[in-house]
Amino acid sequence: MTTPTHADYLAQRRFPGLDGLRAIAASLVVLFHFEGPDILQGWIGVHLFFVLSGFLITTLLLREHDRAGRVALVDFYLRRAFRILPVYFLVLAAIVVGCLLAGTFRSSGLGAALPLQLTLFNEFTQNNPYGHSWTLGTEQKFYLCWPLLAFVGSASTFRRFGVAAAGAVAALALVPLTLDQSSPNWTLGYFSILVGCLVALVLHHPRGHAVLRPLTGPVASVAVAVAFVAFHLSVRTIAPVLGDWFGVPASMAVTPVYALACAVLLPAAISAGPVARMLSTRPMRFVGDRSYSLYLVQGIAGGAVALVGSFGDAHPLVVLAVALVMAHVLHRVVELPMIAVGRRVVARRGARPGAVTPVPAR
Repeated sequence: MTTPTHADYLAQRRFPGLDGLRAIAASLVVLFHFEGPDILQGWIGVHLFFVLSGFLITTLLLREHDRAGRVALVDFYLRRAFRILPVYFLVLAAIVVGCLLAGTFRSSGLGAALPLQLTLFNEFTQNNPYGHSWTLGTEQKFYLCWPLLAFVGSASTFRRFGVAAAGAVAALALVPLTLDQSSPNWTLGYFSILVGCLVALVLHHPRGHAVLRPLTGPVASVAVAVAFVAFHLSVRTIAPVLGDWFGVPASMAVTPVYALACAVLLPAAISAGPVARMLSTRPMRFVGDRSYSLYLVQGIAGGAVALVGSFGDAHPLVVLAVALVMAHVLHRVVELPMIAVGRRVVARRGARPGAVTPVPAR
């Protein structure tokens, strides 16, 4: 089996192996939140999500530029809004109603957090029933700012690299300023996203792809995947060591290293080798397609399971199973229809003379 060329990479319209990574990341986070095995260290799985987001969004924008010579920012924002916001606000509404009925709207912290959650500043309020949605606040600001900074005006490849690299460095430099806040380390999410952006920029460039191409071979991709799994399962041990080494909290020390490990894993996951095939099996893709709803609905699933009772050591798996059922319903009833509506809105804009607001990329 030959490793994919740069032309092969550019011809790929989808990366099914990334569905598997999303499935794993979402499952790890849910298991962590409901006291799954500590060795899984699911808390750090959100940074795999962040790296994937940066990679996928940047790849989408780069290919639109190559295809059309420009990036239609309004269309991009519309597609993102119809993809993200309907499920987000529906789950938020369900949690608000549930807390009101249970009489815990204020005592749970949801009342104080609601203004920030309605305006997608979730990263600054995490101790409430929808606290895990903090990642959405981070991602929405990335969706808003990254295309403007990297694709408007004279946006050369050098400028995009510079913006992503400078942003990543700034995200790390600002972390110490957040340690005394109620939501410490929130800037690390931007570091992880920008790492994904950098991988997309490297792979999109012929010379950059040539540098990372060896990681896509069958033997190399398996070796990378095995090393990544070993590193992930060792996070519990490695984090305190790195924290002592750098003189910072353990989670702060290990997260940037983990994001870089995810970056090395990406080329193996998008190739046509054995790792990508394993990650793109039907069960993996099923969960991966529903990973967004799965992530958001986990709190409701946990509450529903708690009403029935405790399931001992199997409790985290029961919550995960219930959350997946709920996510499937949301995916079919809300996600897919609203994505389709967004596409129709964008298509109608394109059909009206003067309605499109493209922004030249160069």
